[in-house]
This record gives sequence, C-alpha cells and structure tokens, in this order.
Amino acid sequence: MQPKYLKTMKNFILTIAFLTVSFVQAQILEPVKWTTSVKKVSDSEFILIATAEIDDNWHLYSQSVPEDGPLPTTFTFEGNANYLKKGNTLEEKGHTIKDPVFEMEIKYFEIKTTFKQHIKLKTKNAFKVKAVVEFMVCDDSRCLPPNEVDLVFNVQ
Repeated sequence: MQPKYLKTMKNFILTIAFLTVSFVQAQILEPVKWTTSVKKVSDSEFILIATAEIDDNWHLYSQSVPEDGPLPTTFTFEGNANYLKKGNTLEEKGHTIKDPVFEMEIKYFEIKTTFKQHIKLKTKNAFKVKAVVEFMVCDDSRCLPPNEVDLVFNVQ
C-alpha cells in the first residue's frame, strides 16, 4: 500500500499534466482549412481550385494588400514538365474594409473563398501539381503568425 503523500503527489502531477496538455491544445488555432479540386476546361486546359474554409470571426487576407499591412496570401506552384501556368492566381471579390488591427483599408475573405489557377497541359497522362499557400489570418483583435500549407492537385 502506498503512503498517502505519494497518492496525493501522483494526483497532483496528473492534474498538472492534464492542464498543461489542455492549455497547449487550446493554443493551437487553425481557423483556415484548405481543400483542392481540379476543373477541366478543355482537353488541354484545367483550373486548379484551392478552397479556404474560414472559421467564424476570422478573416483571410487577399493576395494584394497595402504596404505595412498583413502578409498577403501567396501561392507557389512547383513547376514540372507536365503543365504551364496561364496567368496569375485569381481570387474572388471578397470584402474591403477599414481593418481594426492594421488601421487601413484591406481586402479580405470570410467564411469561404476560392483561388483559381489556369494551367495548360503538356501531356495527356495524369499527374499531380504540388503547391504551397502562405497566408495570415486575423480576427478583430489579434492575428496569428503566417502559416504555410502544402496543397496537391490531381490532374486527370
């Protein structure tokens, strides 16, 4: 049988460990979830679609923001011999407001938005396009550090 102080100490340590894990998990915020899809336009042209689902009260910034503002959303597509990019990545209309955090007019997105990249195929075989999206999100009082997410588009 264990002495009473050992049992109390074990309970104390377990409680501290539980609270620490709960605190750390509560601090990990991921208010944007990314998904990808591909739309066929013709036999040789496709649109790569990146969709951002944004949690309530958070906003994702545009690809074009004023200097001294937040980090803009950027897409970097890994090149390969199977396709050519056509133009820049397009974004939806979004909202332009006086941002309370940066105190300037900024375009952002809330709830859900899509970004589209046209490509021209150089092959008839199926392949994957890999990309990275870098973005920043804020609510009305704080911003999270910039984040990068790997994206994969299956072109078939």
